[in-house]
Amino acid sequence: MVVAAAIIVGYVLIELKLIPTGFENYVYGILWLIVSISVTQLIAMAIKSRLSSTVGSANASSVAFIVRLSGYVIAFVVFLAIIRVGVTEALAAGGFTGLVVGLASQFVLSNIFGGIVIILTRPFRVGDRITFSTWQYGLIVPSYPPKFFSTDYLVPGYTGVVEEINLMYTVILSDDNVPIKVPNSVMAQAAIFVHSGNEVRRVRTRYEVPKDLDPEVVIKRLEKELSALPIVADVPTIRVIESSQSTYVLAIDARCKTMFEDEARHSILITVMKTIKAIQEEQKGAKLSGQP
Repeated sequence: MVVAAAIIVGYVLIELKLIPTGFENYVYGILWLIVSISVTQLIAMAIKSRLSSTVGSANASSVAFIVRLSGYVIAFVVFLAIIRVGVTEALAAGGFTGLVVGLASQFVLSNIFGGIVIILTRPFRVGDRITFSTWQYGLIVPSYPPKFFSTDYLVPGYTGVVEEINLMYTVILSDDNVPIKVPNSVMAQAAIFVHSGNEVRRVRTRYEVPKDLDPEVVIKRLEKELSALPIVADVPTIRVIESSQSTYVLAIDARCKTMFEDEARHSILITVMKTIKAIQEEQKGAKLSGQP
């Protein structure tokens, strides 16, 4: 309705000679841009909606991106033709105008070209769960004074599922269910970790054990119990890494079949706590019965 009203008003003003001679081309050009961009958006949305069920959301988003970009380019070229900008004039004004426009729209152009690079190279697709790390969005993780000599570390990145790749932004739904809109120019430069459904990843867990429990006995029992967990791919590596006057710390490195580290660590910790408690009760029962 708004576009139709704008066209009618523009036509009436031109016919009534209320717009100076020569300006009608610019009016027609602006109206053309409004209509063509609107139609391009509608076509891209319709294509994405129709193709999502047949070729998948990832491929549908790529096709919609290309259609949208092509439509904008065609709209701009036709706009130049409507306002009667010739090749000679365009080349003559291109140097200065290109410099000014390039500097003013550097952010926009870098995002558009970044989106093209992402679509062509496909480091990730719509629906992938990824972690991206980039210097533009560094994280300062709140931390507490480490106990003993902790060597644990955190990757300063954002994790979530890719929902959309458009001209300007890549939309990611974080694990906290918060949508993150990241400029394509940033995503094109970021370090990206792509997580898959059949991923096997190392999960490190630290646990403090009283010194009255023999570490060799504890490690042997834990290897047996943890290997039986469905989420653990093979026998975990367990080492004593730190010690104090009354306790020692075990580092458990397990290769787990999961995309979510917290889920695997939860299962490991529950099993470790139950195993340590069982060993303590066995040791207590042996002392009460007089066994060495």
